[in-house]
Amino acid sequence: MMMKNFQNIKLSGLGMGNMRLPLIPGKGDGDIDFERASAIIDKAMAAGVNYYDTAYVYHSGKSESFLGDALVSRYPRESFYLATKFFIAANPDYKAVFAEQLKKLKTDYVDFYLIHSVGDDSAKKYIDGGSVKYFEEQKALGKVKYLGFSAHCSTKTLKEFAEYRKWDFAQLQINYYDWKYGNTKEQYELLKSMGIPVVVMEPVRGGRLAELSPEANELLKKRYPDRSIASWAFRWLKGLDNVMMILSGMSDMSQLEDNLNTFADDASLTEEEERLLFTACDVFRNKLVIPCTACRYCTDSCPSQINIPEFLRVYNHIKTDGDWASWEFEHIKSEGKPSGCVSCGVCTEHCPQSIKIPELMGEISEKFGKQ
Repeated sequence: MMMKNFQNIKLSGLGMGNMRLPLIPGKGDGDIDFERASAIIDKAMAAGVNYYDTAYVYHSGKSESFLGDALVSRYPRESFYLATKFFIAANPDYKAVFAEQLKKLKTDYVDFYLIHSVGDDSAKKYIDGGSVKYFEEQKALGKVKYLGFSAHCSTKTLKEFAEYRKWDFAQLQINYYDWKYGNTKEQYELLKSMGIPVVVMEPVRGGRLAELSPEANELLKKRYPDRSIASWAFRWLKGLDNVMMILSGMSDMSQLEDNLNTFADDASLTEEEERLLFTACDVFRNKLVIPCTACRYCTDSCPSQINIPEFLRVYNHIKTDGDWASWEFEHIKSEGKPSGCVSCGVCTEHCPQSIKIPELMGEISEKFGKQ
């Protein structure tokens, strides 16, 4: 197992996220299949994985209890490191939350504690509400060993929150897709310049980078037929020197075994392999994303008065980030909706990119109800 130095301890390069554990078939998100999930824990521990990440809200609040039973109760406490988080939107009573977490996790301390999902709207609330100060106090008492935060925010907010105190670490969504098409590189380099080590979350973008388009997959498989598509994402991340830990939410044994093979050593991608990966990334995105430039030539002639560019923008967001992003449809200002498209074809005639707009309006309407 690849190991990384962090302050005075050694961490496995691969950490286990506990947000996507196997579930009992036909049940809800809180119904964790204990037998299958604990088998993953056992194999991970045997292979040298020593970092286990959870949060107050994961699996409808059941993830921490699972780890308390499957990990803490069954292994020596000094043989692994626990990470959990305080999420103000779930319960602002940080004192009650922390007491509940220690009880669920069956421990009297947490190794890595995070202020959870710092956003542009929540950063100030965390500070003004007293939670950061409280967890600083818990660190002084030894109930928290290392204090950090996870973030989904603008670079401006990230910088301000990172500067608020001397953090031990931070957790960011980093993957090669967001590195090229998002602000991930900028945020990673900001934290690196501040000397804040990074824990990586969403290394395969919630599974979206586990399988690319057929054309992109072919490029990578031609180079290494026996290497999984997902492993390319992890190997690329292994080349970032300020990364102290890469989390993976493994929901079955095959995913764990593939990751263990990837992290058997510290080898990352060569420069040639990295170029190939980003070429595959471009191919994937070009096949995935609708090439709308928001020129709006289509809207003036639309008899249904549909704000076509905005609906296509959100649809692109859904294609790259998942169906959860469909909430953005509700905030589009438009007289008409895709369901009102009459397939006249005038929009297509005016589109410089020759996008088949009526077909896409039909897709949006069919997949997302009354849109």
